[in-house]
Amino acid sequence: MRVLRRVLAVLLVLVVVGAVLGYRRYEPLLRTGTGYAAHNACAVTLVAGRDDPDADIPPNPLVPYLTGYVNQAGGSSTSAVAWLLAKQKAWYTPGYGCTVAPERPADQRRATKVEAEGNPFTGAETPDPDPTLTAALAKAFGDDLPPSAKQRLGTRAVVVLRGGRLVAERYASGFDADTPQLGWSMAKSATNLLVGRYVLQRGLDVQEDHLRPEWTDERGSITLDQLMRMTSGLRWDETYDLGTPITRMLYDEPDMARYAASQPLAHQPGTYQQYSSGSTNIVCAWLDSLADTTERDFPRTELFAPLGLSSAVWETDASGTPVCSSYLWATPRDWAVLGELALQDGVWNGTRLLPEGWITQSTTATPVDRSEEKGYAAGWWVNTQADGSLVDPSLPADAYWMSGHDGQRVYVVPSAKLVVVRMGFSPEVDGPALRSDQLVHDLVAAGSS
Repeated sequence: MRVLRRVLAVLLVLVVVGAVLGYRRYEPLLRTGTGYAAHNACAVTLVAGRDDPDADIPPNPLVPYLTGYVNQAGGSSTSAVAWLLAKQKAWYTPGYGCTVAPERPADQRRATKVEAEGNPFTGAETPDPDPTLTAALAKAFGDDLPPSAKQRLGTRAVVVLRGGRLVAERYASGFDADTPQLGWSMAKSATNLLVGRYVLQRGLDVQEDHLRPEWTDERGSITLDQLMRMTSGLRWDETYDLGTPITRMLYDEPDMARYAASQPLAHQPGTYQQYSSGSTNIVCAWLDSLADTTERDFPRTELFAPLGLSSAVWETDASGTPVCSSYLWATPRDWAVLGELALQDGVWNGTRLLPEGWITQSTTATPVDRSEEKGYAAGWWVNTQADGSLVDPSLPADAYWMSGHDGQRVYVVPSAKLVVVRMGFSPEVDGPALRSDQLVHDLVAAGSS
């Protein structure tokens, strides 16, 4: 009996040691999942003002085991695996949204107040129904689909501007013109606008290199323009899965730009185009380093305030730097304003906010030796590729757009004087099934008939 007890004790120790070692091995992967859940719950509840954050978590094997809660009074949310493992917290700061960090970030600077003055779309009346436009929006919302397919399509908002006027809009149940929605990677196009502001205001040169003090090797030759065009050559994996560089950066790194900048070169800068959210965060860290001490909230002072984007919130990481790759929230109408600014070549209410020709330069694809992307320029997706071929022949050649995870889009079509916003939650739908390109095609056709 004594021998049996000793054997059982040894087995128990081995099981415990194995469990601890196994957990340590997989903890970084689990933390990317709990970090995402904590951030999502905090932002959906406290930034967007909605009460069902779980509805915005795509299906994945970890979801059934996630537990957590939102402390609205304390401005935080918590997520863990089975209440205990890989626990992560997200903290809410007015004007700066939610930040994943073990403790509340010490930098609690007051956000610059942004008024809606100068933004004609904030309080604009909903346009009278137009049969042609109503039909186009109905198709974009999947009114012709069975209920299950319509739910998978997941359209939450469509806003249409033509000739600088709001001509159509529609929202899904639970959403309206005042509900901020996350643009995900559409923030990269907004980052391009921020860079343009710096070029105009401060004489910034997009060919500037040696952007990081630790880049004392070949990475020192990486330019600002190459980071915006995703040709930096830094090693990266944009796969949204547990423990990949993109999810580790977003959900388990206090200084996202530093993590992205720590990656080694995989290609000579300027020769290989590979989509990288890390590159955009390096851009914003560079802009942050140039901002005055009193302007750490430079997205608000440089972009939101001049445009009257009173709904916009650009969330920050634990170092206080805006997460320019992914975390910009705004109402669909305010997203449309960013498209309209681009359509007007950077002029807003008679004031030039971007250098003349900046948008043309930024929406022109440049040739590289090899590219993994079809039609990516400097923070914008474009229909005309570097070789002159079209990404989508059904759209005008001059069309360009913002594009974000789960089906976020802002299209700009200069030849039709058209801006189209499509927001939604569509993790299971992509390509033509998303119906956003078809929506723009239909709207262009409606304007020319």
